[in-house]
Amino acid sequence: MEASLWNRFKNNIHLRRATVLVMIILALYYVRAMMNTILLSFIFTYLIVHLVRFVQGKFKHVSDKLIVALTYLLIVVLLYFALRYYVPVLVKQVTKMTKSVINYYQTNDVGWLMTQLHKYVSEKTISSQVKSSLTALTAALKGFGSVTMSFVMALVLSFFYTIELKEMQIFSQSFLKSDLFGWLFEDIAYFGRKFTNTFGVVLEAQFLIAVCNTALTIVCLAIMKMPQIFALGLMVFICSLVPVAGVIISMIPLSLVAYTVGGIQDVTYILIMIAVLHTLETYILNPKFMSSKTELPIFYTFVVLLFGEHFFGTWGLIVSVPIFTFFLDILGVKNINSKQEKLQEARKRIEHKRLEK
Repeated sequence: MEASLWNRFKNNIHLRRATVLVMIILALYYVRAMMNTILLSFIFTYLIVHLVRFVQGKFKHVSDKLIVALTYLLIVVLLYFALRYYVPVLVKQVTKMTKSVINYYQTNDVGWLMTQLHKYVSEKTISSQVKSSLTALTAALKGFGSVTMSFVMALVLSFFYTIELKEMQIFSQSFLKSDLFGWLFEDIAYFGRKFTNTFGVVLEAQFLIAVCNTALTIVCLAIMKMPQIFALGLMVFICSLVPVAGVIISMIPLSLVAYTVGGIQDVTYILIMIAVLHTLETYILNPKFMSSKTELPIFYTFVVLLFGEHFFGTWGLIVSVPIFTFFLDILGVKNINSKQEKLQEARKRIEHKRLEK
């Protein structure tokens, strides 16, 4: 009787896959503290695997290990130059701006301002605000350290996965041959392929958004006659790969550079530019590109982004649309296919028509 129920469960594909999907969701919820590392590892691995396939499509005899090794070597070199040259300049700009603020208060009579503040704000309130600010600063530093560690671990994990790409594929396929739980691994692979396809489509859309943001930013910086436009443009492009929040992240270094060039006036111009670009990305570019790539109405895309940001923060802006399209695909509401799958389907239709003739 138990064997019969077990076989009926395995043969009921819809019930079986629904159960596996619930198990995956519960597992991800259980390891939610590691979500930064998991998502970053997935993104890096996805990008490197597609880079390998792209290069091998152009040069078939190039080893995948060589491509991966050169790619990660380039990443390490870029990180070195960023830490060696860009970070010291950023620290110098922050120090210069801080000294300028201190000099302003030392050379101007602001005693009347402090007197007015004491009339309306008690010392106890100021003390509590300072303590809460220090607590927030400590939490921010811990969060930055955690994100940095997740970034490094994701690079390491993606490197070991991609450097042994063929071995990983062969070893992973061996799970499908399991007599007892082969069906489980088949369903996990099925959901993995579905999510990878939807995530790739959204990642392509975000790349186009980043290109538009970078082009508009470079034009504005050129009008303002800012120095090192291309270096700043590269920084904006990298930040813009983070949906919506990336434009705001790039505001800090741009404001510091603007302050050293033209003072408060240029900082004001930068803030206006960032506000316009942020509005443009949030309300026009993001919904438009996402809807065109996922073939979803702009209204649905915009609502999904709003709910994703509300419940999951910045990561929600990245994964909310892929998750939504993933469930649409799983439920059979709308199939979201990658370019390769669309090409294969087109070729099959052409071959089928040729055979009919």
